[in-house]
Amino acid sequence: ADWHLDTAQFVELLTKLVGEGKHLQNWPSGGFVPEEDRAAEHILEQLRPFSGEGGPISVEHVHINPVKHPKRGNIILRYPATAPRDTPVVSFVGSHLDVVFANPQNWERDPFSMTVEGDNIYGRGTTDCLGHCALLTNLFIQLATNKPDLKGLRVVGVIICDEEAGGSTGEDMVGVEGLQRENYLDDLIHGPLIWLDCADKQPNVGSGGLIQWSLKVTGKMAHSGFPHKAINAVELGSDALVEIQKDFYNSFPVHPKETEYGFESTSSFKPSRASCPDSSINQVPGEYTLQGDVRLIPFYRIRDAMKVLQDSVDRLNSTDELVKLQGKHGPDSKYVLYDDQGNVTEQGKLEMTFLCEPVQGIACSLDSKGFCALADATKKIIGEVKPLADTGTLPLVADLKDAGFDVQTVGYGVEDAYHADNE
Repeated sequence: ADWHLDTAQFVELLTKLVGEGKHLQNWPSGGFVPEEDRAAEHILEQLRPFSGEGGPISVEHVHINPVKHPKRGNIILRYPATAPRDTPVVSFVGSHLDVVFANPQNWERDPFSMTVEGDNIYGRGTTDCLGHCALLTNLFIQLATNKPDLKGLRVVGVIICDEEAGGSTGEDMVGVEGLQRENYLDDLIHGPLIWLDCADKQPNVGSGGLIQWSLKVTGKMAHSGFPHKAINAVELGSDALVEIQKDFYNSFPVHPKETEYGFESTSSFKPSRASCPDSSINQVPGEYTLQGDVRLIPFYRIRDAMKVLQDSVDRLNSTDELVKLQGKHGPDSKYVLYDDQGNVTEQGKLEMTFLCEPVQGIACSLDSKGFCALADATKKIIGEVKPLADTGTLPLVADLKDAGFDVQTVGYGVEDAYHADNE
């Protein structure tokens, strides 16, 4: 069989998928809840001639919560269609039908219409991750067309929804976490599970843990001409952030294994958003909110990081620690206020909350059959093997590895285009 990408079929399908991009954006807090079935239907249409009774592949469109989320399904592909589920398998999991938000005003091209320029293709999802969905579809069409005898080996593809939301829970758990909970992935433990949602063509042997956080800072509003009567929430939040970062980096220093795995960056705790209630410039703000995330090297546990952050905030909320913290922004900048008798009348307050379910990072096995096969294939096609590792985050993979799956991760496309304008 001639195992080469069918470029025409790939481009045709990817053009249709990118064209649905407006309806695939996954940013619930911004008002964007995807309808992944709009993209799934294009994939299912191309696979229909090869599935059904007696067909060489089986195609299952799985909705975890069809009542609340009737337009958010996953696709499970199997070759051979009727192979026993307890036989050896190689599976490709994690390619997803949702995309991140794109603002057309920031793009040089229409993000929701695929553009082909030479060997480059542009459009939201071309790298992350509609291109992988089209690639996997092409693989199964070729399996169905060529009908190779794999001598007892099964090939399974799992195209998922709701990857970009950062870990949904309860009734909204419609993607891969729901598939795992409902036992759809159990039979994939009999061989390598390749997570197909990375980039740059090399095995990605490590990814980071994730928790998103919010730090609410409460001070005391006052006229800016009377700063001695205020507790400036912006200043308190800034100083508290520095102290929490010290605690974090002392607890999670650079790990010795980072060099072995080739991590491009180490663990991080940093803000990415800041906000105050609307007020005039001549008012010292009494409220301030910082939001951000933790990206944690997988040799540490993400729940341990959550405890370190909470303990740090609890420590800083004491009167003694607030007094130590103040004084960096002029003699009238205070985080604890006293009356004439020396009694505390007001003091700042810090509240840490976590905004998503924690995701544990993964360090893939470097001596498993799955890694060896992936490395050999990469060297054969690309000419070299240079494993990558970063603190981007992939859902569920660490849980699967802990459960005994031989999880490896890889992807194609351009890493610099991930979540970027002009992808």
